[in-house]
Amino acid sequence: MAKKQQAKKVVLAYSGGLDTSVILPWLKETYGYDVIAFAAELGQGDELAGIKKKAMASGAVKCVVKDLRREFVEDYIWPLLKSGAVYENGYLLGTSVARPLIAKHQVEVAQAEKAVGVAHGATGKGNDQVRFELTFMALDPSLEIIAPWKDPKFKLTSREAAVDYAKKHKIPIEQSKKKIYSRDRNLWHISHEGADLEDPANEPKDDLFVMSEPVSKTPNKPDYVTLGFHEGVPVKLDGKLTSGVKMIETLNDIGGRHAVGQVDLVENRLVGMKSRGVYETPGGSILMTAHAALESLVLDRDTMHYKQQVALKYAEMVYYGLWFCPLREALDAFVNVTQRNVTGDVRLKLFKGRCTVAGMKSPSSLYESDLASFKMGAEYDPTDANGFIRLFGLPMRVAGSVGRKGQKGTK
Repeated sequence: MAKKQQAKKVVLAYSGGLDTSVILPWLKETYGYDVIAFAAELGQGDELAGIKKKAMASGAVKCVVKDLRREFVEDYIWPLLKSGAVYENGYLLGTSVARPLIAKHQVEVAQAEKAVGVAHGATGKGNDQVRFELTFMALDPSLEIIAPWKDPKFKLTSREAAVDYAKKHKIPIEQSKKKIYSRDRNLWHISHEGADLEDPANEPKDDLFVMSEPVSKTPNKPDYVTLGFHEGVPVKLDGKLTSGVKMIETLNDIGGRHAVGQVDLVENRLVGMKSRGVYETPGGSILMTAHAALESLVLDRDTMHYKQQVALKYAEMVYYGLWFCPLREALDAFVNVTQRNVTGDVRLKLFKGRCTVAGMKSPSSLYESDLASFKMGAEYDPTDANGFIRLFGLPMRVAGSVGRKGQKGTK
């Protein structure tokens, strides 16, 4: 009697959301895989409640859940914060920076389970497919990459079709055709896409928000928080040493109460089209504001200006999924040098959707009151500016002189 061939194992990045909920049984039904579900705890609230039970009920042979919150904060969010990276003036990269971490541990699970491949539920139109697959290729190119949304056999071409599939196969999901936003949540943020948001003319509804209140429902009295930094890393909240995870959780609560960090953005996806997303990043917005303010106090002009250029490149790389590449590591080395003096305290005011700096101090401050004052003193001789301006403007003066001669010659 021939021995029954053992099914091939694949590890699926599993969130329990609509896409991965239907992909798990589809992989088993279509290709006969033994699917191992992998879920990462990144601070997404109660979304992982019952995740193992749901995965097994959907056909998984095993479900692995890892709590990665500390690693997420210390090895991904803090480098992002220190870099100052913001994509297209608004997106604080909450989903972008999480995907490489999820994919990294997914690869480790695949290696431990001797799986032949890794699978994800990202669509063929989005950025996440790139972020997952670049990480897979960087960390273990021997693994097969399985992306059902790009498989010709996968006929679920819309979220509505996925809802129908889930109902037909009795897969428990929270989404319905009336409540069908695509969301991604972690400790740093939550994103909202799809449904009525696909038309940029539509204002986000008040009931869209999850981590924060609509501005109309915020308190009429501000809150103040003080953040203490050491070499670019936030270590104290209101004077008390606080872990990174706890700090972000607390700031999310306070900032969310005041509608801080709500961004409505039409952005340029890596794959070419524009997309519209609404982001809530309450704690992250507070931290980014504080960090940028402290840098303004302690960084010299040339370093600060160059670092702003690096921040643009860093944001682009994170958005594109290039976390595990030599250039990102090299940029981190530069950023870490710039953070040596980014130590001090920043006080912030949270009120009606805004986070504003209410004061800051640092032992490495380059701000000198006597120099900055409008009052002239012995520390600054204004006549020195005459020669400086003449030399600084010399190229413009020469160009202007040549231009006038040329104009006369054409008359």
